This record gives sequence, structure tokens and C-alpha cells, in this order.
Amino acid sequence: MGLDAVLARSLGEEPGYPDVGATRAAALDGAPLPAGWNHLRHSEIVGSGPAALDAAGECIRGWAMHRGAGITVTASAPVADVGVTTVSGIGIGPFRLAAPCRVLWVADGPTVRGFGYGTLAGHPETGEEAFVARLGADGEVRMTVLAFSRSGRWYTRAVGPLVRVFQAVAARAYVRAVRRACARSAGA
Repeated sequence: MGLDAVLARSLGEEPGYPDVGATRAAALDGAPLPAGWNHLRHSEIVGSGPAALDAAGECIRGWAMHRGAGITVTASAPVADVGVTTVSGIGIGPFRLAAPCRVLWVADGPTVRGFGYGTLAGHPETGEEAFVARLGADGEVRMTVLAFSRSGRWYTRAVGPLVRVFQAVAARAYVRAVRRACARSAGA
């Protein structure tokens, strides 16, 4: 099934796991991620100043972060807002996995930009992931990717720890994509 077909099917779905929305407090307030899940947290400085925060926010919420990490994205809207459904395509051709998600929350304040989304039926994993850029008092912009998840399909259970490796690699690729966007804004 193509990504557009998965998107159409997923529009009526809702996240079906406990702790829906928990990435918001974890990403914005430093709350712990829910117990009983695999956790991911990766954070790096990606730029400095308000222009870098703006660039990071546009990259994150406009799906350029995903595309810059080599992930195909089909979404119900061009910008991540609450209620938007997205399907990420991971892999190539017949080996592409469709990963449908729903945007659960958005941060668009003077010092923080980003969003969190939760998995929908058919996603290889179950849980949430958040992407947040924050402008610190020191002027540095720090990008954080955090997630709580567990295997949602037989094939992710079969490969076990390799899924965690893929998630860590993807988190670093997301950060690199946002760093490139910030660097372009500094050169503009």
C-alpha cells in the first residue's frame, strides 16, 4: 500500500496506547518519560540566536527535518499542527515501511518550537516522538529528540535491539537536518 493510501486510511485513526501526549511534559517541562517503555533522548546545539530558532522551527514543523534525514513524508497539511496526520516512509520501493502518526501537540513560543506525534495503527512501533528546538539564555539553540516506544509489529519484535539503533541513527539525522537549516539561516 502506498503512502497516500496509508494516509487516507489513517485520517480516521486515533493513537491507541497509554500515556498519549506524555512527550509534551517531557519535552517542554523536563518531566520523565513514562515507565515501561523504551526511551530515547538525544540533544545537540544546532545554532545560535533567534534566527536559528526560527529556522529550526520551520525545518521541524514543515517536515524538512524528516526529508533532510532521508525519510519520505506524506502529510495531511504542509505544517505540523495539532490533528495533522503524517505517514513517514522508511526504506525503498517494496521494502518501504509506512509509519502513520498524528500530531498531538505543538510548541510555538518565543524560545521553543516543535511538536510531538503519536503512532497510529499500522506503525512499526507504538508510542510517541517529540522534536523541539529551544533558545537558551546563553543564545544557543538546542535541538532535542525524545521518544517512548515499544515494538508494535511482529517484524520490529523480531529484530529487537536493531530498532533502537535505527531510532538513535534517525535522531542524529534529524538533528543534522535542523543544524543545516540553522546554518543556512546564518548565511542568509
